[in-house]
Parts: sequence; structure tokens; C-alpha cells
Amino acid sequence: MAKLGESASGRVISASMVQGTPVCNAEGKKLGTVEDIMIDKLSGQVRYAVLGFGGFLGMGDKLFPLPWRALDYNKDWEAFVVDIDKDRLEKAPGFDSDNPPDLGSEAYGQKVYDYYGFSEFWSEDNRSGRGYGRSDVI
Repeated sequence: MAKLGESASGRVISASMVQGTPVCNAEGKKLGTVEDIMIDKLSGQVRYAVLGFGGFLGMGDKLFPLPWRALDYNKDWEAFVVDIDKDRLEKAPGFDSDNPPDLGSEAYGQKVYDYYGFSEFWSEDNRSGRGYGRSDVI
């Protein structure tokens, strides 16, 4: 019998199973892995998937918050897919794990969402996800 932290059924998955999931570009090339997810405590919306990218053997990774709506899950690849090329990702708002920004800041969140072409970061009405009719709401 699976433990709660190992649950993935239908359209839901536990946060612990999301961590470590590969993130690929549209061609299937691995860009990194999901290191964490950031959830808005008031609305219940997943705001970011924090992507670990770069480095070698887990050392020197830079972290990039990606709007949750930028990720689509590919069942065949067992990976999240983003329509972002490596060069654009390298120039994206990112940080070192030892020096994180205030991920709860509205200004920082809007900067990240604007960079990836998403608007209305804090809007309660912006609950419909991108692609496959997915919703951000947990």
C-alpha cells in the first residue's frame, strides 16, 4: 500500500513526488528537475515550480521559479515540459539556493510571470491553467 507522500492518482500528485521530477523542453531535452513548489497559502494556487538547472552532480545548481502554468505534464516522458529554450532559461530570473529572493513578493512574482509571458500573477480570477485545461488550484 502506498504512503500518502507517494500518492499519484488521476490528476493529483503529492508535493513530495513532484520534487525531483525532470523538466524538459518541447524536444524532450532535460533542462533540470523540480526542486520545490511554492503554494499561495491564501488561494491554494501553486505559484511556482522551482527548477534546478545547471551545475554538476547537484553542485552549483541555479534555481529558477517557473510559473506553474508554464509546465505541462507528459505521461510518456514522466516529466514536465516547458516551452522554453535553454538560452532563454539561462537569462531568466533565478537565484542561488543560499541567497533566495522573497518569492512571496508581489513585485518579484510579477517580474517572473512577465518574463515568461504570463500576466496577473496575483489574480484570484486567473485560475484556468494553460494547456490541457489544467487548473492551478490545489
